Amino acid sequence: MPNPDTGPPNPPDPPAPPDAPDAPDAPDARIVPTAAHFDDRPLMAFGIPGFGITIPWLTGLYGPLTPARPLWWVGQALFIALAAAVWLGNRWLLFKQREHFDWFSHPLRKLSMLVTANVLYTAPVTLGLLLAWYALAGLPPDGNVLQTVTLTNVICVLFVTHAYETMFLIRERESDLLRVARLERASAEAQLAGLKAQVDPHFLFNSLNTLGHLIVHEPVRARQFCDTLAEVYRYVLASRERDTVPLAEELHFVRQVHSLLALRFGPAMQLQLDPALEAEAEAGRWRIAPLGLQTLLENAVKHNQVGSDAPLAVHVALAGDHVRVSNPRRPRASALPTSGLGLANLDERCRIVTGRALGRPALRGHFVVDVPMVAA
Repeated sequence: MPNPDTGPPNPPDPPAPPDAPDAPDAPDARIVPTAAHFDDRPLMAFGIPGFGITIPWLTGLYGPLTPARPLWWVGQALFIALAAAVWLGNRWLLFKQREHFDWFSHPLRKLSMLVTANVLYTAPVTLGLLLAWYALAGLPPDGNVLQTVTLTNVICVLFVTHAYETMFLIRERESDLLRVARLERASAEAQLAGLKAQVDPHFLFNSLNTLGHLIVHEPVRARQFCDTLAEVYRYVLASRERDTVPLAEELHFVRQVHSLLALRFGPAMQLQLDPALEAEAEAGRWRIAPLGLQTLLENAVKHNQVGSDAPLAVHVALAGDHVRVSNPRRPRASALPTSGLGLANLDERCRIVTGRALGRPALRGHFVVDVPMVAA
C-alpha cells in the first residue's frame, strides 16, 4: 500500500456561504401577538346587578317605598338598567380610548381623556335616570341623594375602569413575553438551520477531494469509498431534520466516517471507542448534536500527521455528560492556515441545542474537546 503521506495535502475549509439557506420547516417569523382582550362577561353578570341593587338600597333612593309595592320593583329594574347603561357605556368608551391612546406613549393624555370621558358620561346619565325615577315614583327629588348616588357611580366607574386597565396591561405583558419567546425561538431555529447548512458543503468538499485522489491511484478502493460515502451522506441529510440524535446513531456514523478515512490511510488512521461510552449508547440515555464527532475526527486528520510511520489514534470516551474526543498533537509540516469554522460551528450548535458550549480541557500534548450531551 502506498504511503498515505504521498497523497495531496488535505484542502483548507471552504469559505462560509454569505447567506445560509432558509430552513425548510422554519416557523413563520411573522408573529401574531395574542389578543389582549379578556372575557369580562362573568364580571358584568355579577357587577351590573350588584351595583344596581346595592347602591339604591344604601343611599335611600326608594324613599318610603317597600318591596310590598309594585313600584319598588319597577325602581329595582330601572336601577339595574341604569347600572347596565353606565357599565356598558363606559366599557365602550374605554375600548375606544385604547384604540387611540396608550399608557406608554402618552400616559398623561391617556389618563386625562379616560377620567374626563368617564365623568362626563356617568354623571349626566345617572342624574337623568334618577330624575326620571323621582318623577315616576311621585317623590320629591332629594339633592343630597342625587349628589351621593352620582358621586358613588363615578367612583365605582373609575374603580372598575382601573380594574379593566389592569387586566389589559397584564394580558399585554403576557402577550409581549410570548411574542419575545417566539421570536427568540424562531431566531435560534433559523440560526441553527444556517449552521446545519454549513456542515454539508464542508464534509462533501473533503470527501470528494479524497475520492478524486483514490480514483486516480486506487480504483478498487475508490469504489469502496464511494459506496460508504453514500451511506454516510444519507445520514448527513437525515440529520438536518433533527437538532439532536441518539448517541448510538452518532457513534455508528463515526465508525462509518472512520471507515472512509481508513480506505485512504489504512491502519495509520485509528479510532478508539471507550467501552463505557458504547454501553451508555446502547442504554439509550443520551442524545447529542449530529455530525459533531465527525467534525472532530476530520479536524484531527486535517491538522496532524497521519502515516504508516506516524499512526494517528483518535480516542472517544465518556466524560460525565460529555463525549470527550482527544488525539495527540502532531502538526503537519504542510499545514495550511485554518479559519476555525468547523469548531466554531459545532460550538454554536451545541450552545443552541444543549445550552452548553464545547469543553476544552487542557491535556499536555493532546488536543481535547468535550461535546455536551442531553438526556434522552
